[in-house]
Amino acid sequence: MGTIYFTRHGETEWNVLHKICGLTDVALSENGRNDAKTLGEKILREKIHIDEILCSPLLRANETAKIVSEIVGVPYFNENLLIERNCGKFEGTLNTADEFLAAQKQICNPYGNGESMIRVAQRIYNLLDRLTRDNSGKIRLLVGHNGIARAVESYFNGELTTDGFISFRMKNCELRKYDF
Repeated sequence: MGTIYFTRHGETEWNVLHKICGLTDVALSENGRNDAKTLGEKILREKIHIDEILCSPLLRANETAKIVSEIVGVPYFNENLLIERNCGKFEGTLNTADEFLAAQKQICNPYGNGESMIRVAQRIYNLLDRLTRDNSGKIRLLVGHNGIARAVESYFNGELTTDGFISFRMKNCELRKYDF
């Protein structure tokens, strides 16, 4: 049996403004850096064993991983497969807009020149297949994004419906544990 932890990056100013970040490289806010620090302290306080951290190369996730890494004393590495989805024409728009909410229900929709959720899930499933088949015994923390969180949750939760997939959300620096 193995374990993978997943967290969403710390808060960004765009999160506060309800703007879709996607591939836009937005930095953490001061609250986001505090989120990451609190997460690292929680991992220490609860004696959660982690051997390494894999993170999206986007600044908000990378910075979160770096802060947690420094607190818990384990290395972090960029993992390109954890990058957030390209939200195409919706990058930088409000995530509460009716057009986006309708488009999000179509998981094969690439949002113009973006990446469909089905492609994101394929990418993340490939990564998780590799990690769950790894016989090294390493316990990893993955640091990614909300769109990636949906794919991770659906990988480990076979009961997740399409509506559940679309509506699934993680708070910034929320920590989820997946045993396999």
